[in-house]
Amino acid sequence: MAKNRQKPPARAKRQAALAQEKAQRNKRMAIVGGVVAIIVIAVVVWQLWPQPDAEVVATVSEAIVSEAIESGAAVVEGERPLAAIPVAERNNYFNTPPPMIIDTGKDYEAVFQTDQGEMRIRLFDDEAPLTVNNFVFLANQGFYDGTMFHRVLQDFMAQGGDPSGTGAGGPGYQFADEFDTDFSFDRRGLLAMANAGPGTNGSQFFITFVPTPWLDGLHTIFGELIEGDDVLAALTLRDPGSATPSDTIIRIDIVEK
Repeated sequence: MAKNRQKPPARAKRQAALAQEKAQRNKRMAIVGGVVAIIVIAVVVWQLWPQPDAEVVATVSEAIVSEAIESGAAVVEGERPLAAIPVAERNNYFNTPPPMIIDTGKDYEAVFQTDQGEMRIRLFDDEAPLTVNNFVFLANQGFYDGTMFHRVLQDFMAQGGDPSGTGAGGPGYQFADEFDTDFSFDRRGLLAMANAGPGTNGSQFFITFVPTPWLDGLHTIFGELIEGDDVLAALTLRDPGSATPSDTIIRIDIVEK
């Protein structure tokens, strides 16, 4: 569904940067061809060797997934390769931020499936395209599947997205902040990036319980809760250093409109 809201002229520079990134993505399609070639080889091996050694099959399969991830190729809908990897082993899994895979001419929502229920969040891809792109990429890869809300503080926020569960983990790369003057931490239910300082965004995020104006200009706001406030309220209070059982993010599904 096409967007109805107009993009302010002030964002023209940002849109130009996105156009350049899209051009680079097209260039990467040549790499994707390499992935297809690997798959063809795997099929030929299977046909010539009806009962191949399990180790051979595993090696070929791993090569397919690794090549797809490292090349930045978008994962086929329904595939979540990292979901098959133990959560702790996803920590520092990548080396560089993902390519631009979203279309800022469309709308995106994130559906959090948790053991407390479902939350739906509208993502601000116009205002924070790089951040939303990063979140969409990781969610589609299955990076967040099975992770926890490791830090949930009363009258503050619920934080998740760390595969290590310690508050110190991440995807293995960092990227820049995106601050928009139209947004401030003035209400409950805002989705923002957790960080350790300027330009240290990775995979960790938090959802506010209350207005937190002291965070303005320090953390990128990239979404807002639109359904499931009762689920947010039900999350178990805990600190990473405690033994309190955590609430699990079963998976995060991205809806493109």
